Amino acid sequence: MSVSQSIVNSIIKVILRATCKIDTSELYKIPKKGPYILVINHISFLEAPIFYIFMRPRRTIAMAKSELWDKKVTAFLMNLWEVLPIKRGTIDIQGMKNCVKVLEGGDFLCLAPEGTRSGDGQLGSGKAGVIMFAQKGNAPIIPMAHWGGEKLSSNLKKLKRTPFVIRVGDPVEIAVPEGVKMDSTVRQQIADEVMVEIAKLMPEEYHGVYKGKTDVEPQYLRRIKESVIN
Repeated sequence: MSVSQSIVNSIIKVILRATCKIDTSELYKIPKKGPYILVINHISFLEAPIFYIFMRPRRTIAMAKSELWDKKVTAFLMNLWEVLPIKRGTIDIQGMKNCVKVLEGGDFLCLAPEGTRSGDGQLGSGKAGVIMFAQKGNAPIIPMAHWGGEKLSSNLKKLKRTPFVIRVGDPVEIAVPEGVKMDSTVRQQIADEVMVEIAKLMPEEYHGVYKGKTDVEPQYLRRIKESVIN
């Protein structure tokens, strides 16, 4: 870690500790080394520094919309944290190649399948594009869920610390039966199944569009045995 990274991370960590009560008790479930794809729900800006800082010493590389590099402050943080820019609304070939390189290097690639912040913590539909990264990178997927960050603004006004809960699920891998064509419909089904894995880790009040679907067995995901991980 560079000197600038160490200084900025330390400052942000102090701020986070002062404003939030962060439950990181399940981060031990994540292997110390990759490659793995970490998929999370997307609520607010808060999750980015929390996951980046508290996941250490694991080297995690996240994807983010390229527009974040338009402003000096966010561009500085994105570059400091080695975030990969992704162009939205198009097939970003170079962005995809950069993500695959992260996995080939044995690191953790962080994705938010929803593609945009919910603001209120309710799960939105996963985007099929995230499955392309999982396919190309040929890496297991670890679902992660978090909630509480949606209350940060209101709690700050009340001078209250915000509880921020993180939960980690069992790793899965994409397993498409032989003879099934991997088309856009199947990719969307897989994306939804990944989002259901996230929903299973959360209180029902946050399930959003996946409410009532957590009891359905996945068709294209297969759980990985612990012995394989370790």
